[in-house]
Amino acid sequence: MTATLERAPVRAVPRPARTGRTGYLVAAGCIAISTVMLLPLVYSALASIKPTAEAAATPPTYLPHGVSLDSYRRLWDYQEGLLTYLGNSFGTAVLTIVLTLLLTVPAAYGLARFPVPGRELIFLVLLLALIVPYQALLTPMFLMFARIGLTNSLIGLAVLHTTIQLPFSLYILRNTFAAVPREIEEAAVMDGAGSLQILRRVFLPPTVPAVVTVTLFAFITSWNEFLGALVMMSSSAKFTLPVILATARTETSLGGTDWGMLQAGVTISIIPCVLVYLLLQRYYMAGLMSGAVK
Repeated sequence: MTATLERAPVRAVPRPARTGRTGYLVAAGCIAISTVMLLPLVYSALASIKPTAEAAATPPTYLPHGVSLDSYRRLWDYQEGLLTYLGNSFGTAVLTIVLTLLLTVPAAYGLARFPVPGRELIFLVLLLALIVPYQALLTPMFLMFARIGLTNSLIGLAVLHTTIQLPFSLYILRNTFAAVPREIEEAAVMDGAGSLQILRRVFLPPTVPAVVTVTLFAFITSWNEFLGALVMMSSSAKFTLPVILATARTETSLGGTDWGMLQAGVTISIIPCVLVYLLLQRYYMAGLMSGAVK
């Protein structure tokens, strides 16, 4: 006896035309926003390679009529030299990253896993610092640093930048540590692991994206911060790149601002942030989402 199975005809579900149109509109909007964001960067790069006379021309030209690296040569020899200011910015950023991780990783681990009395209240109080503009803290911090000798010091500036970065970093890491399954932690405890071993071998490996996100934000915050460095630093040899660019803006060259040199400095200051973001973007997106959603 043979049984014949007949399949019912499968009808294709027509895709709404509105979905395709919406996709095109979203893509067009993204392209427009990206263009608006990229145009100033492209213009700065083009202005930095203009000859000196063309860079100071009025009205300005959007595309260079000639290519010259004179602006970069003047910036290289400006005051203490470009390498000095790049070194100050990089040194401060590295110190900020180290201090931020040393403080926030143990604090986030403790608030996420240890039965600290009132830990939710403590966490909330620490997050309240996000709504306080750090500019309001500059005067008391400057007076305090002046008493202990941390003004005009890269270490003092790194401490200031760490203070700015701490609440956000604690928020990301605490929520990320809280999302780690407790079964893994309990298995490590049964194997005789201590708290530091659990942190190093159980919590840190799966939360690398969040740690990288904190590192990226700490670097960009320290690299671009201007007002704190302007207040804390009094010696030109200790200036960071944003401060020396502002100094170059106020000084005159033949009766006007040296726009070519200024745009060369802006272009150089952009490159490290772009490179760091491109290298760490896959960790950045995963870490930001894991820390934002508990």
